[in-house]
Amino acid sequence: MGSDHVLFKGGHGEGDVMRDVLWSGEAFISFEAPRQQTPHTHGTGCTLATAIACGLAQGQSLQEAVGRAHAYVQEAIRTAPGLGAGHGPLNHS
Repeated sequence: MGSDHVLFKGGHGEGDVMRDVLWSGEAFISFEAPRQQTPHTHGTGCTLATAIACGLAQGQSLQEAVGRAHAYVQEAIRTAPGLGAGHGPLNHS
């Protein structure tokens, strides 16, 4: 019983570096990016999970899928359209 793999999201952490950490069942694998100071982060968890699932469906290894999804979410935050007065959505295109 239990999970063989776990992804710890680091978006709510502190500091200049945002770090997601994957437990692969054998080792911790870190995915890092400079922290982006923006309120437009609504939906990052759902977007990350969906992007990982897409990578797995395309035959990527878990580490490859998480790495690509991490990069995708970072770009989606960077290019967010700035909608709304609160936590706005990402740029999914």
